[in-house]
Amino acid sequence: MQRVSRRTLLKGSLAMAAAFATHGCATIQSYKDLIGFRPVPLGAGRSKMPVISPDYEFHTLIPWGLPIAPDGPRFNYPPTAADQAVQVGIGHDGMTYFPISEDGLRGLLAINHEFGRNPHLLGVSAPTNLDQIRTSQHAHGVSVLEIEKSGTRWQRSGSRFNRRIHANTRVMFSGPVAGHALLENKVDNPFAGTLANCSNGRTPWGTYLTCEENFNLYFGATGSFEAGESQARYGLTERGAGYDWHRFDARFDLSNPDYRNEPNRFGWVVEIDPADPASLPVKRTALGRFKHEGAAVVTSGDGRIVTYMGDDQGFEFIYKFVSADPWQTMRDRGRSPLDEGILYVAHFAENGSGEWIPLTMSDPRLSARFADQAEILTYARIAGSIVGATPMDRPEWTSVAPDGWVYCTLTNNSRRQMPDAANPMAPNRNGHIIRWQDSDDHLGTSFQWNIFLIADDHYESDQGFGSPDGLWTDPDGRAFILTDGRQPQGIHNQLLIADTNTGKIARLLTGVPKCEITGVTTTPDRRTLFVNIQHPGYGDPRLTNFPAPTDGETVPRDCTLAIRRKDGGIVGS
Repeated sequence: MQRVSRRTLLKGSLAMAAAFATHGCATIQSYKDLIGFRPVPLGAGRSKMPVISPDYEFHTLIPWGLPIAPDGPRFNYPPTAADQAVQVGIGHDGMTYFPISEDGLRGLLAINHEFGRNPHLLGVSAPTNLDQIRTSQHAHGVSVLEIEKSGTRWQRSGSRFNRRIHANTRVMFSGPVAGHALLENKVDNPFAGTLANCSNGRTPWGTYLTCEENFNLYFGATGSFEAGESQARYGLTERGAGYDWHRFDARFDLSNPDYRNEPNRFGWVVEIDPADPASLPVKRTALGRFKHEGAAVVTSGDGRIVTYMGDDQGFEFIYKFVSADPWQTMRDRGRSPLDEGILYVAHFAENGSGEWIPLTMSDPRLSARFADQAEILTYARIAGSIVGATPMDRPEWTSVAPDGWVYCTLTNNSRRQMPDAANPMAPNRNGHIIRWQDSDDHLGTSFQWNIFLIADDHYESDQGFGSPDGLWTDPDGRAFILTDGRQPQGIHNQLLIADTNTGKIARLLTGVPKCEITGVTTTPDRRTLFVNIQHPGYGDPRLTNFPAPTDGETVPRDCTLAIRRKDGGIVGS
């Protein structure tokens, strides 16, 4: 394995130390330990059920198949298309809690449903009819549910806010690509829906951002199809990836000329208003089209919003979007802050500095390749390559810490052959986390960066981990790290807490066989933490029946965990 020298990494570390001094952080001598719980031992992480620190407890809620309305159809396996359209979806991923009561103990939970493999969702290896395809399509997307706390437990409540948004829901497009020929098909279909919903974001005006990631997996070809540069760069192939939607639904058939541009209608950030169930989801095209992992939103000093995003694939890029004007001013004028602004892509220099490169027609390199701004945004990956963005090792979740530093998980990249400063392992089997701070309060086009941690440096320790994926930094300086992939000694995926000031790491939770731990959000008082168990056992009841009692027969179901300290303290502490 090749690695960039520690001297290179230390350059960034020195810059980080200077930044902490500038922000007035406490010295190490007076620093209070942020992590006080007893961690889960490495050897305990192979159970068929989740294992949590003895200082914590959890219970489950919102399993796949739960009816959106209390009187809705109960879960029956495998579900029908009609039932699944009004039940919680599968593939629980990113989510956000929106409080609606003064005490914060009643609120709306918006939760993504990323994917469900056919054997798990349908009970068959491949669909045989359109109804099964509709079941699969209705299991994707987003659920919005009202939940409330009763005693120490949370539960879904009947509410006018509860709704399902899926792959056949009516949506709108806005921003520079809306109405463009690149989104037009011979057959007009306003029910484009949303799918492959991975991570997420929250706007300061109270809406939910759901991010479309691996949309290419749902397309294939029943006839002749030749992938051009744009299709190939986004992973569109004749064979598809086993979902077989294209065999029964023409709009996912790449060889059907009536739906020539259907792939261009996915790969966007989608805004949903959880407080207005009658509103349409809006695909905000100004934020670019790629395999969005998440959208971390922060307000700059002058009131503009800045959104940081990763493109989850090996050798793809990190982006940020800056709104044209202060968000409150834009909304007062009836304009969306997500429709007007500049999309940038990141270049990480070897010396710990970086540059945000604007992806606009004013760059002659881009105007020579693209006809207009809509085309740049639709093929943002290609534009990023043209301007010299740094290819990264699967940039996934981003999180903006209160001190202004932005963290991004780089899950792994076994195909990397040559390391660079920002991606210092080759191959990168276990991943790392990078962080940076922009100049001019998130608005500048330059930044300083360093490596926060390298999983290989911890892999053999008792608190070892690999494949960092989900990420959230709390107001005190804790980083919540959720994993998806290879773990030490064959333990299951896990949730760890890292102190961003000292580097201390402790394991809070381990999951179940073959699952991913993902989706992190808290109540305003930070006394409840919600995380998700995705694809437990990959649907195999011989591996786990989570969340049901172990019987070897009950199909495992994606589920949300509500986690609390037994003493009622801040989660993560």
